[in-house]
Amino acid sequence: MPSLKQVPRILFVAAAVMVAGAAGSVALKPTHMTADDRPPLVVSQLLPDSFADWRIDPHSVVITPDPTLTAKLDALYSETFNRTYINSQGQRIMLSIAYGRNQNSQSTAAHRPEFCYVAQGFSLQHGGFDTLNLPGHQPLKVARLLAHLDNRIEPITYWVTLDDKAILPGFERKLTQLQYGLRGLIADGMLVRVSSLTNSHQQFDYSLHDRFLADMEAAIPSGYKTRFFGS
Repeated sequence: MPSLKQVPRILFVAAAVMVAGAAGSVALKPTHMTADDRPPLVVSQLLPDSFADWRIDPHSVVITPDPTLTAKLDALYSETFNRTYINSQGQRIMLSIAYGRNQNSQSTAAHRPEFCYVAQGFSLQHGGFDTLNLPGHQPLKVARLLAHLDNRIEPITYWVTLDDKAILPGFERKLTQLQYGLRGLIADGMLVRVSSLTNSHQQFDYSLHDRFLADMEAAIPSGYKTRFFGS
């Protein structure tokens, strides 16, 4: 136990450590947004109404989240984009993208299917992880899910990006956020999700998703491809 003479010294050291810690946290707090170094990204202007064998489905009905979740997403993201495409065979793909200029917070995980689908009453089955190979990009790691609500069975493929890095959510995303933060940077990023409908609980062939994403990548202007699919 320290003597009474030592107490002021101990208090002084503790106060100094606290001040240094506070100053360090301010110094390390990221302030520069990477989005400011690039042309503005507006998803609705970059994705055409039709590409390859796909076109907007004029008869589709977009299922939107409940108002509370919608308000939360609007506060977290700069733009949320939802569109259904159909091909000449009548196959439909639902595309959802949430883009945010500030991806420095874990709260932006709110749009992950594990959260937003469950919030709407779906049960989710994790189908593991997969790799999508696209020309000009590093192998794209994606998550596969199967959502189920009453008679609706919806296979899902998704990933997230930070700046021009395509990554999986969870630890990898947190580590990448930290790497940017230590450089004083706030990365922008997005969550890209495609889904479709099936009438079977059996293992779903995700090749339809992969074909759509390959066609979508080819349709995006070259200067923005890495923002969606990574470097």
